Amino acid sequence: MTKPWLKIERLKKKLANVGPMLPGSISEQWNVCGTPGCRCKDPDNPQKHGPYYQLSFTVAGKSSSMFIKKADLPEVRRRIKRHQQFKSLTKKLLQAHIELVRAEGFDRRAS
Repeated sequence: MTKPWLKIERLKKKLANVGPMLPGSISEQWNVCGTPGCRCKDPDNPQKHGPYYQLSFTVAGKSSSMFIKKADLPEVRRRIKRHQQFKSLTKKLLQAHIELVRAEGFDRRAS
């Protein structure tokens, strides 16, 4: 069985290498504009404008969103995946600290 403090050190290294991240999820948006006679208002075959891509997220209890260019979608998806990895690693790190205290008490390796 791996010693808790070794697990902590490994998890810290992984966390340090996660890279740029973003929270949230991406949605596809379609619009109807205000221009009279536009194709999006055609009574027989309306064609909405879009797709537009929007990243929605909550940080520190505040919800927000930003539009994402289609060319940036692959990078934004990678950053969302990194954020999910970050959350998973953080949970594992917390669990490892709890294991360490249970195994060795509060005097062992304060950092």
